[in-house]
Amino acid sequence: MDVGLQVSGGYDAVVAAARWAEAEDFVAFALPDHYVGGLGTDTAATGDAFDGLVQLAGLARDTSRIELSMLVSPITFRHPAVLAKTAVTIDHMSGGRFTLGVGTGWLEREHEIFGFPFPERAVRFDMMEEALAYLQAAFANDAAGFAGRFFELEAISVQPKPLTRRRLVVGGMGSTRTPALAGRYADEYNVYPAGRAELEGRIRLMREAARAAGRDPDAILISSSGQVVTAETRDGYDEKLAARAAELGMDVDELEQHYAVRNTPRGSHDEVREQLRTLGDVGVTRFYLQRPAEFDREAERGLVAAIRSI
Repeated sequence: MDVGLQVSGGYDAVVAAARWAEAEDFVAFALPDHYVGGLGTDTAATGDAFDGLVQLAGLARDTSRIELSMLVSPITFRHPAVLAKTAVTIDHMSGGRFTLGVGTGWLEREHEIFGFPFPERAVRFDMMEEALAYLQAAFANDAAGFAGRFFELEAISVQPKPLTRRRLVVGGMGSTRTPALAGRYADEYNVYPAGRAELEGRIRLMREAARAAGRDPDAILISSSGQVVTAETRDGYDEKLAARAAELGMDVDELEQHYAVRNTPRGSHDEVREQLRTLGDVGVTRFYLQRPAEFDREAERGLVAAIRSI
């Protein structure tokens, strides 16, 4: 399985992590798109949160080989016109190495803090579907145009066009509409870790949607991502979990529940290896390891080797 790295932090730390990942032959480097730090709780929301798209523009010039990706931009506060222009600009700055990720937005507290509307889930999915169709039209070679309930684009040939072949990532925790939209529009489907049956169901839906849209499902890269909280032993994991909870100002049980809801790979090295192997068995070929920008690089070598062996 190929390994990518996703971090967040200040630019000096981010570019150092990106250059390290490039030197270590990671295939991709990604940033998240959030306006609040931490996990968005009241105690963590005041942490540093930089604009990931601006940082990716810097990385376009400060790296040379590694793929760059946004995982993922919430359509609730990123208009698709701005996303289209920003993505193409970063792609050209990087020589064709940038992929734009789009999601519904999920962190309600983030929207409350900055005054962004946070519609109900079904409406956010409708917005995301329109945004993907809008982006597809903007990136198309012909003057496609788009008219929807939320967004409109005149039938003009928007210039310039992306250089990269892999233009759009669709990711999120949705079990039905997310994989269906990925099949229709995405070049990469970023599926959250889950149980084997649930993963198989989501990937099956993605492939069916791709075929229904006249697309080749085998051409869609299937990736996953997660923090991967692990130590050599279970006791070591418990210690690491407690330390991380203290950093975030959370109870251990609260943080464990946060990881459990997202099926974050966690536990001893042996437990994590088996959890990640399930991803590979169902067709995931790339895993983005999520870390803060400043992390112990040497401590991750064993985990990276384990992921690559799957």
